[in-house]
Amino acid sequence: MFETARFESRQRLTGSTVVALGLSAFAAMMVLIAPGLLDEFDVEALTETFPPALVEAMQLDVIGTIEGFIALELYWFGWLLLLAIYVAYSAASAIAGDVDDGTMDTLLAAPVSRWQVLGEKFLSLLTPILVVNVVVLVVVYAGTQFVDEPIAAADLVAVHALSIPYLLLWGAFGMLASVLAPRRVVAEGVAAGAVVATFLVETVADGTDLDWLGVVSPTRYYDPVTILTASEYDYTGAATLLVAAAVLLLASAVLFARRDVR
Repeated sequence: MFETARFESRQRLTGSTVVALGLSAFAAMMVLIAPGLLDEFDVEALTETFPPALVEAMQLDVIGTIEGFIALELYWFGWLLLLAIYVAYSAASAIAGDVDDGTMDTLLAAPVSRWQVLGEKFLSLLTPILVVNVVVLVVVYAGTQFVDEPIAAADLVAVHALSIPYLLLWGAFGMLASVLAPRRVVAEGVAAGAVVATFLVETVADGTDLDWLGVVSPTRYYDPVTILTASEYDYTGAATLLVAAAVLLLASAVLFARRDVR
């Protein structure tokens, strides 16, 4: 049991390590340059150069602290956008990739159900999610201690832990795209494009008359900036993301069970 999950996890380990090292290097650089930059920062002057709506949407008013700087430079862009794209893109190839290269028939010839195959492929996404979160958490915590600008450990743990439902949601969406798309490249494009589109919708519409559009954006339910700067944890948002991920995964399983994979 869980042979597929173990195999897929091993396959994802190299890519997960590369992403973790890349984001860790970026995180370390941001932490090291932060003290010098913050000493020269005039937050009031900075915010006055941008429209109020943009300042509110990007939360630029908090960039004058180590917590705000790291949240905006690393987590707001790196987690909400880049890591989410990686997870969604990886999930999008899970089913469609095997169908494209003809290996799905061989896999389904084994005594496993389609529901089990899809579920175990989804579980393998925990490899990049957990590896990246754990490695970068350690780097950021150690780095801020090293530069004598410590960030509260509880807030750092929370910003990583609460990102898991957000990333699982995008993994589930990628699985749905993988089941529905006729080709792997289409599934990957739809998954990555949806991450970018919803990120832009929430960023652009926030604080405007179109703010209601952000309800459909997963970024509304995971706010790393508020976690690090105000120590506010949105457990309701995390639960909403988990429920949405479960619904998408269930829909994926139902559709995959009916799909002709030949």
